[in-house]
Amino acid sequence: MSHSDDNKPYEYAVHHSEEEGKKARKRIWLIFWVLLAITTVEVMLGIFWKEIGISWFLVKMTFIVLTIFKAFYIVAEYMHLKHEKTGLKNTIIVPFVLLALYLIYHVITEGQYSADFDRFFY
Repeated sequence: MSHSDDNKPYEYAVHHSEEEGKKARKRIWLIFWVLLAITTVEVMLGIFWKEIGISWFLVKMTFIVLTIFKAFYIVAEYMHLKHEKTGLKNTIIVPFVLLALYLIYHVITEGQYSADFDRFFY
């Protein structure tokens, strides 16, 4: 192996300055702390929602919203979707948004379908 082959794994970093590297690492840590904060809120809410006196419906809606925020940050930052072209972004994001809306609809209408189902099949 020649001396030039030793540096091949690091060639991607040749085009970036140390300043850009520090900026990128700072952004990664910021996103880490945001995700940690959201997860902490979710866990604490899951543990203490009865003691706080929050309705279960509000807890579910909060979990859905916070999960969507976490998914956005993970996909945009760690999977680098933020830097892609609009068409690719929409191809990936639109189905997930539709699924999320579908799930929200089922959470809001929880139990209404099952009563009709039981009436027809039991």
